[in-house]
Amino acid sequence: MPDPHQILLSSKVIAVVGASPNPDRPSNWISKYLIAQGYTVIPVNPGQDELFGLKCYPDVESIDSEIDIVNIFRRSDQVVPIVKSALKNKSLKLVWMQDNVYNEDAAKMVREAGIPVVMNDCIYRVHRQIK
Repeated sequence: MPDPHQILLSSKVIAVVGASPNPDRPSNWISKYLIAQGYTVIPVNPGQDELFGLKCYPDVESIDSEIDIVNIFRRSDQVVPIVKSALKNKSLKLVWMQDNVYNEDAAKMVREAGIPVVMNDCIYRVHRQIK
């Protein structure tokens, strides 16, 4: 299975599920960090039309472009439907569940699709360590 850190460094498009307009939320400032690092961020939040000056999508399935990484900022019990939706995007290279997000059923689905998965880790913290 490919190394998630190498995928992170070589990727260009990250869908952020649970992106928030609240600047105090990690999904907000981590999305802004990823944008500043040159990634194309696609915010996913059904309650928003736009975030960070970008079109916001209600769910991953609604995204009509390629996605390299799906970065999940949602409760662990909400991850399975997100992963099912993400796996429909044939360009998907990595599923990343943020700190305190852990779902073994979802991870198994991702691995069975031949895609690496990261659980309970922060994409911001890892990116800063490996860039």
